[in-house]
Amino acid sequence: MSIVTYNFPTRIRFGAGARRELSETIRSLGAARPAFVTDRGIAGLDWFAALVKATEADFETAVFSGIWGNPVGSQVMAGAKATRGHRADVIIAVGGGAAVDVAKAIAVMHRHDGTIMDFAWGPDMAPIDAAKLPPIIAIPSTAGTGSEVGRSAVISDDETHAKKIIFDPGLLPRIVLADPEVTLGLPAHLTAATGFDALTHLVEAFLTKEHHPMCDGIAQEGIRLVARSLETAVDCAKRQAAGEPVDAAQHLAARRDMLDASMMGATAFQKELGVTHSCAHALSTIADTHHGLANAVMLPYAMRFNLEAVPEKFLRLARIIDPKADDGADFIDWIVGLRARLDIPPGLTALGVSRDTLDDLIPVAVADMCHQFNPRPVTADDFRAIYSEAFAQ
Repeated sequence: MSIVTYNFPTRIRFGAGARRELSETIRSLGAARPAFVTDRGIAGLDWFAALVKATEADFETAVFSGIWGNPVGSQVMAGAKATRGHRADVIIAVGGGAAVDVAKAIAVMHRHDGTIMDFAWGPDMAPIDAAKLPPIIAIPSTAGTGSEVGRSAVISDDETHAKKIIFDPGLLPRIVLADPEVTLGLPAHLTAATGFDALTHLVEAFLTKEHHPMCDGIAQEGIRLVARSLETAVDCAKRQAAGEPVDAAQHLAARRDMLDASMMGATAFQKELGVTHSCAHALSTIADTHHGLANAVMLPYAMRFNLEAVPEKFLRLARIIDPKADDGADFIDWIVGLRARLDIPPGLTALGVSRDTLDDLIPVAVADMCHQFNPRPVTADDFRAIYSEAFAQ
C-alpha cells in the first residue's frame, strides 16, 4: 500500500514510511528550527534516532524527551523551557498519547506566560491566543488515544494528580505522519492496552446520547477494524518477542488497521465519551493506572450498566462482530472474551488496585465530565456498583 492522504480531520499522510516525509513537511510549513517532543522510551529507539539524524541534516534541531508515565504539568513546563531556548518554530510530537498531549501543551506554553494549569478547562481558565501557537506535526507511535487528530491535551496536576483538559482548535496538529512501521516494535502488552483504548473511544462515542450520525459511522467502521486486527497485532508482537517467525505483511496490515482505528476513535469522540472514561480517569488519578489498561478493565462493567438504556445500539454493535447476533449482550461477551485472549486482567483486584481506594475513586469519577454524555445517567451509587463489580475480579 502506498502512502495516501486523508484531509480529515486534519491533513494526514498515512502509510508505511510516512515518517520519512518529515523534512519535506517541515519545509512546507516554512519552518527552520524544529523541536522534537517525545518520551524517554521513544528517545532510545533506533528509528527515532534515525529520524532525528535525518532532520539534523536539514535543520537546526532540538529534542526534548523528559516525558514518562501519566503526563504532568512539570513535564510541560520543562519542555516549554527547552523549546523557547531553542527558538523552535515547529513542534514535532512523536510518541503515544502522553507524548503528543505534552507536545500540544508545550505548544501553548511556548509563547504564553504563566503555567499550563492556568489554561486548564474551567470557569477561570486563561485564554489561549491561537496566533502564538507554533504549528505541530504529529508522528504517532501507538494506536490508542488518537491524540494526533485531537484538539485537546490531558495533563495531570503534579500535586493533586487530577486530570485537566487543555483545549483549543489550534492544538490540532497541522499534519500527521501516520506510519504503521513505527508501531511494529510495540510490545504485546502495550499493543493490547492501547488497542483497547481505541476500542473504548469507538464504543463510547457510538453510545453517547449526543446526535452525530457521521461520528456513528466512523465509530462502527473503527470497531470492525479493531475486531479484525487487534488480536493479530498482539499475536505478532508476542511471536516477535519470542524470536518466532512472523508474517511481516500480516503484521503490517494489522498495525495499519489499528492505526486507522485509533484515529477514527479520536475523531468519533467529538461526539463525546461516557462512564468508562470517568471510571478510568479516576483510576489514573488515584491509582496511577495506565489509561488504556484502565479502560480495558472497566469497559465490560460499564457496558453492562449501559445495556438497558440503549439495547438497540448494542445489537448494532453485536452485528459488527457477528451479523447473525440477536442480542446486544453478545457484544459485551465479545469484549470480555477479547480481553481474556489479550491477557488483560479481568478486574481491578487482578490489576493490583486496592479495594481500599473505592471511596477515593467515586468522587473523582463523579466530578469527571465524560459521564455527563453517557446514554444512562450515572450517580455516585452507580459508580460504587460498577467499581464493586470490577473489584470482585
